[in-house]
Amino acid sequence: MIKKIPVILDGDPGHDDAIAWVLAAASPMLDIKAVTSVCGNQTIEKTTYNAGRIMTLVGLDAPLAMGRVKPLVADAIIAPTVHGNSGLDGPALPEPKNKPVDKDACTLMAEILEASDEPVVLFPTGPLTNIATLLLLYPHLKPKIRHIYLMGGGIDFGNWTPAAEFNILVDPEAADVVFTSGVPITMAGLDVTEQALVFPEDFERIRAVGNAVATVVAEWLDFFYGFHRSIGYPGAPVHDAVAIAALIRPEIMTMVDMFVAIETTGDYCRGTTVGDKLGVLNRPSNARVIMGIDRKAFVDLLAEAAAHYGKGA
Repeated sequence: MIKKIPVILDGDPGHDDAIAWVLAAASPMLDIKAVTSVCGNQTIEKTTYNAGRIMTLVGLDAPLAMGRVKPLVADAIIAPTVHGNSGLDGPALPEPKNKPVDKDACTLMAEILEASDEPVVLFPTGPLTNIATLLLLYPHLKPKIRHIYLMGGGIDFGNWTPAAEFNILVDPEAADVVFTSGVPITMAGLDVTEQALVFPEDFERIRAVGNAVATVVAEWLDFFYGFHRSIGYPGAPVHDAVAIAALIRPEIMTMVDMFVAIETTGDYCRGTTVGDKLGVLNRPSNARVIMGIDRKAFVDLLAEAAAHYGKGA
């Protein structure tokens, strides 16, 4: 018997969050204790609704809690051009089986950490608002956090601005709290996630699995690729699933320990993850940054996860 790792999924689904959660729910390594929503790809109401639909699709029976309505300081930024007006456009999904619990995301996370016999892994795949709130309100619970595997940032480039990646740009103040917290961090930023491309022929491989989840994943990829194809991508970068894969299949990745700071001001660089690749600041590393991935092995992992949900008709 594999001893499962207790984890909390926190995200703003979002097609790549959704696929990441499909991967997480399929893994025999993970014991998903809760799901929490965050304002990012769409409003908090829409991301919470999408989270409930994904959980119903994959049969994930865990409490769901809604996060904060907006970032810690800034106004919300949403991404309908990428994910559609619903935040998860594309295939029809089941209605949520259960309603969100009557407590906020931070309170639910804190209760789970308090009750856990062992430290819990956090998987934030959206802005870091909820994680920062947890750290600010419950600093005594830091030892109960085993590791934070996050999707966000980029050492060499951004995607929402020339310098900043979307998740970090939405709430740089929250990211600063997380990266200065002392909690172990693995960062899946654009440096690696832009390599985690799933090509149209891979969509068909997943679709051919034939079960309901695999079909939806393929259709999510179809929709997500529509935007990326329009800006010249040969495939869909499934950013958020890299954060999950970093725990369950680290051997397919190249990781570098690095000091990473968050720029919270500036006309051009707000939200930038500044990675000291050359060590010129002489600061101890605060993150393990993923810089490379075996793309084929990553696609294999997604296809295997799709097959977990049963055989096709």
